[in-house]
Amino acid sequence: MAAQGDMTALPGFSGARAAPRHVTAPPARMSATLRAGLFAWVPVCLAGGIALWFALPVAPGRRTWITLALLAALAFAVGRLALPWAERGRIGWALADGLRIGTAAALLVIAGFGLIGLRSAMVAAPIMEWRYYGPVEGRLVEIDRSARDRIRITLDQVVLRDTGRDRTPDKVRLSLMDQTDPLPPLGQRVMLTGHLGPPPAPASPGSFDFRWLAWFEGLGAVGYTRTPILTVEPAEGGLWAMHRARMAISRALQDGIGGQEGAVASALMTGDRSGIEEATNEVMRASNLYHIISISGLHMSMLAGFVYTALRMALVLAQGLGAPLPQAVHKIAALGALLASAAYLWLSGGGVATERAFVMVAVMLLAIMADRRAISLRTIALAATIILIYSPEAVTHPGFQMSFAATVALILSAGPWSRIAPHLPFWLRPVAMLLVSSLVASIATSPLAAAHFNRMAQYGLLANLLAVPVMGALVMPAGVIGALLAPVGLAGPALWVMGLGTRWMLRVAEYVAGLGGAVVALPLPPAPVIPLMCFGATLAVLCWRGGISTRRASLPGAGLLAGLAMLAASGAIWLTASRPLLLVAPEGEAVGLMTAQGRAVSKPSGGAFIVSTWLQEDGDTAMQEASASRPAWRGDKRDRMAALPQGWQVWHFTGKGAETRAPAACQPNRIVVVSAKMPQGEWPCVMLDQRRLRRTGAMAIDFDDNGPVLRGVNDLRRDPG
Repeated sequence: MAAQGDMTALPGFSGARAAPRHVTAPPARMSATLRAGLFAWVPVCLAGGIALWFALPVAPGRRTWITLALLAALAFAVGRLALPWAERGRIGWALADGLRIGTAAALLVIAGFGLIGLRSAMVAAPIMEWRYYGPVEGRLVEIDRSARDRIRITLDQVVLRDTGRDRTPDKVRLSLMDQTDPLPPLGQRVMLTGHLGPPPAPASPGSFDFRWLAWFEGLGAVGYTRTPILTVEPAEGGLWAMHRARMAISRALQDGIGGQEGAVASALMTGDRSGIEEATNEVMRASNLYHIISISGLHMSMLAGFVYTALRMALVLAQGLGAPLPQAVHKIAALGALLASAAYLWLSGGGVATERAFVMVAVMLLAIMADRRAISLRTIALAATIILIYSPEAVTHPGFQMSFAATVALILSAGPWSRIAPHLPFWLRPVAMLLVSSLVASIATSPLAAAHFNRMAQYGLLANLLAVPVMGALVMPAGVIGALLAPVGLAGPALWVMGLGTRWMLRVAEYVAGLGGAVVALPLPPAPVIPLMCFGATLAVLCWRGGISTRRASLPGAGLLAGLAMLAASGAIWLTASRPLLLVAPEGEAVGLMTAQGRAVSKPSGGAFIVSTWLQEDGDTAMQEASASRPAWRGDKRDRMAALPQGWQVWHFTGKGAETRAPAACQPNRIVVVSAKMPQGEWPCVMLDQRRLRRTGAMAIDFDDNGPVLRGVNDLRRDPG
């Protein structure tokens, strides 16, 4: 790793040349104009390029890539020429430094743009664009549980009836509606009869778009089955035998501990969350403990820390007893912790969050082995850079944003804590450190969690203070010890200890979730809020630490102000945003009108998932039935009508014969929503039937001086490729 002030740390630049004798050399302070924080800007610039790719309204074409290549060549040339120009006196040293920094940043932004474009091309696969019912054959590669508490299976190497290879998705995911038989092992080729369709579109314009997540996961269709799963070929060996061993460990944990305690323990150790019921997930979310059952940096660092500490103490003891060990036993301990972390990565199934956590921990352990600081902003920047290179889409994931926010906040708090801790009684330091670290991590991640999940757990700090220490002191150490003792059949006591820990965590979650006002619902923030929040906080932190300096300008001060301005803008945009007046479901099955009491939906049933998403994004905790009882709609249960601004009306027709009843209501100054296909042609009203809605997706409707303004989900969509 380059020295902190070394320009060679930036891509495309070699070391500075000595100034010619006839040219006055730059002042000594200018020979290291780039101070400690330069490398920390590498992942920031890469993330900026990735975010720019996602923000484009259309997929970048050939012209875009040619333009970027020319800009990259120009930036590289200017960066290389800046120093010779300064040596010849053509430009000042401060300008030369600015050019080198600016062109390096531009190259990294372009590199980030190129990385996500390359990644999108690499994962490109057919997406089902029609409804399919029939036989589905494929290899079982994953088992999990849906938000509706149903077991799901994911198949690859898919074969569909009368569907060519070029139109068949690489992967499909199906919910098992009536599953009672034991599930087949991973790696087995199976067949079933299923209903499939394209990955679902957003519930409304601006809602979470599952299609992007599905694209990067290679998931081309989703659906369900009510038929038994039949075996086509026996389970494959090799790597799949290892995966089956992981699932066997998961079952052993669940059987050995029992109940939801065993399911949580299995999720912590193997990443298998299929045994966790949705009711358990809900109390974990309400208490802000859901992160515990998703293997991430917390779990990986606890495991690595336990193994590192235990190994180091054992090696020091062996040294004291005269064992011929090298002096630097901490490096051996770090190597052991790295191997244990790699084993945990395999055991957990290697999900995206777990891979990200492993990279962070591995970088820190390698830093120990290389006699570098294990925990610093440069270490975190290196981990982030590695992650963005091999998985650039991670920049949009809540887990990536929140884990790095918490880690950076803890690093920044380490200095003040080291000055305060010596003044505290020794018995109070662990408690105070736990309180401070939990508070710092909660403050850093709460805004992001609220923006992504439209909820804020009011007592999350209390729950984490009560649960996380038990996890670190009991659950993870017992898991390691149990894994070591399992081959000789002595894992029982360790499993008992794990069960105690997970039982305590569940009791804490239930208690905190039951407190009055435990969860506060928040409205969905507009699209610019999260990018402004992330980049503003990053800019403020790096510039506050003096990441860039020049001779004549105080860039850190300007950057700090810019970062704070971005944070203020994100808050202002969120606080002043308004939700759409009218929302229409993508099949016309539900319509929601915003009223003074909250959103009133046209029907107490139908489109349950869509309606629940609307209400959640409104910051409304009501259920669909309560929402439908709000005063707004009137008429027959199949033919509903509500008044709109400027003398307009909205009519909603559902049920059998909706297409025959709707034409009579189609008059000027009316919006007519029909859950059926209407004849094509000119209509005097705004006609939203299934034919049009399937083309536009779910719709949001507001009013301006000229009448209704319609926005469809697909009006904002572009294909990832």
